[in-house]
Amino acid sequence: MKTKTNYIKVASYEAKKGEVKKILLLYSGGLDTSVMLTWIQDQYKAKVITLTLDIGQQHDDLAAIKQKALKFGAVKAITLDAKEEFAGEYLAKGIKANACYQGNYHLSTPMGRAILAKKAVEVAATVGADAIAHGCTGKGNDQVRIEGYALTLNPNIKIIAPVREWGMDRNDEIAYAQKYGIPVPASVDFPYSVDDNMWGMTWEGGEIEDPGVISPIEKFLTTYTLVKDAPNEPELVKLTFEKGIPVALNGQTVPLAALIGKLNVIAGVHGVGVVHMVEDRLVGVKDVGVYELPAGHVIIEAHKALEKYVSTQKLNQLKDEMDVKWGYLCYSAMWYDPVMQSINAFNDFVNEKVTGEVTVKLLKGKADVVAMTSPFGLAHTSFTNTDGYAFNVNASAGFIEIYSLQMKLANQAGK
Repeated sequence: MKTKTNYIKVASYEAKKGEVKKILLLYSGGLDTSVMLTWIQDQYKAKVITLTLDIGQQHDDLAAIKQKALKFGAVKAITLDAKEEFAGEYLAKGIKANACYQGNYHLSTPMGRAILAKKAVEVAATVGADAIAHGCTGKGNDQVRIEGYALTLNPNIKIIAPVREWGMDRNDEIAYAQKYGIPVPASVDFPYSVDDNMWGMTWEGGEIEDPGVISPIEKFLTTYTLVKDAPNEPELVKLTFEKGIPVALNGQTVPLAALIGKLNVIAGVHGVGVVHMVEDRLVGVKDVGVYELPAGHVIIEAHKALEKYVSTQKLNQLKDEMDVKWGYLCYSAMWYDPVMQSINAFNDFVNEKVTGEVTVKLLKGKADVVAMTSPFGLAHTSFTNTDGYAFNVNASAGFIEIYSLQMKLANQAGK
């Protein structure tokens, strides 16, 4: 193992060795947290309690993760079911905001980190932990999210970020795990890691991080169907929305968390929601990732279409701008800032009329909105003047003359 000598703790909230007796480790069971469970005990000589949050992981075995934590020294391993809260208090806000960042990344990890930090602060207080430890890297976004949120919710909490301290690269971590007999999902031949929750799975590591290399998705996208293997026939799904939130799938009323889980399976069959992205990280570097967001992508596409249908042109224009702002703020660790709360209040107002049914066609990786109905829909004009609003075509010519006046004058000026 390499020894790192150039990391100096300068922030007042960073825990120092010998000052903490009980540490709450945010434990996913992946490479980093598996290694640091042993490393923290060795370096900090403190008791470690692990916290694993159940927010609807699509591939993780939470029972096995808990047993591994206990086997490798955790004095207590807590698995906390937060699926309903995650869906109702976090993903619901994301749906109303058409959550996207620099493309079709629907912000599964940023929203997951917001609730993870909140629950970590709550559990740390309950178990009497002096500090919270996490597995985020020193050049990633998640260190900013988890630490910033934890400090916002409890300014007195101490933080330990072993990856910033220990100086091990990925291969060193794998070697460390092998030395201590720690089973980890990563290996030299499988260097990929995933952050997993009901809204999406985000993959990084290995060739994924080289923008000049085609990511070998066949190796790691094993939860759902690859587009090349998806059915050749389309499937229609119907989502019923009430005030911006999906409440029924194919006519069956179901809680949001369960609806997302069911839709992941349906859309996953058709390879929907796989995104390859190069994005701007919060800390200033470029990041390459592959994301799986089957249900998230279908819901956002359906919501955007229905919201546009019931809103005026001017409101749609402003909402588009606010959605971009919301996405950047969510990505950039501002979940608990008043600016996010203000945009969420705006989104609640806009979504008062986002009620209706949306039909989405799933085919070969695509999710296309093909039909909508809503009692608030604004497509109620008719050129026959016998159905809906009696559109007065006699007014059109005068409108055109006035509407185009300045454009006409600008082109004639000086001639």
